[in-house]
Amino acid sequence: MLYLIPTPISESNSTSDEIRAAIKECDYFVVENVRTARRFIASLKLGVVIDELEFVELSEHTDSSEISQILEPIVKGRKTALMSEAGLPCVADPGSLLVAAAHSAGVRVVPFIGASSIMLALMASGASGQSFAFNGYLAVKSDQRVKEIRGFEQRAVKEAQTQIFIETPYRNLSLFADFLSTLHPQTMLTIACDLTAKSEYIATQRVEQWRKSKKPDINKRPAIFIVWCKS
Repeated sequence: MLYLIPTPISESNSTSDEIRAAIKECDYFVVENVRTARRFIASLKLGVVIDELEFVELSEHTDSSEISQILEPIVKGRKTALMSEAGLPCVADPGSLLVAAAHSAGVRVVPFIGASSIMLALMASGASGQSFAFNGYLAVKSDQRVKEIRGFEQRAVKEAQTQIFIETPYRNLSLFADFLSTLHPQTMLTIACDLTAKSEYIATQRVEQWRKSKKPDINKRPAIFIVWCKS
């Protein structure tokens, strides 16, 4: 059994009784970050001894050749929880490698409901949810990033497809600046920051309006950016 366990994206999130019960069943945890996972489980006060649980990391640095070794205890029958650093496992998260291997091995996969900053941002943006793409991170170098932005904007126009991006928080303002200098004035840009937290900020404007507005306070805060075009 492989449980896909959502983790909070802010301190305001609560964990359902169903998820708490599933975690309590498990003694094997595949996680993006062991320290964060241990802290999260301890915060639930489930009465389990953290040091008696086994943790193994599955992150962006995990080689695909390691998946079979991680999977082995699950195939042997250990109830296992797969947890992302924050949000949903396998959504903008490397956990999909393990889930695909679990299916191939005939392991039952059980997903649980939880918050996703990507979906929350899309819901709150005003953009179409009929056709959208999560593109992850754009290039670090500005010149390459600008080329990518132009390409995704063309898709937004020609395919009426909403384009969703994430960035390392300390690079938010650089990405925002490139959006403003590159996108067409009439293109819509949504910024969703600190979702579900008390400091949550969500705003949608045309690029020409963003250029005239006060720069949003998004530096070093987790944010989602959405580029789209009104029909």
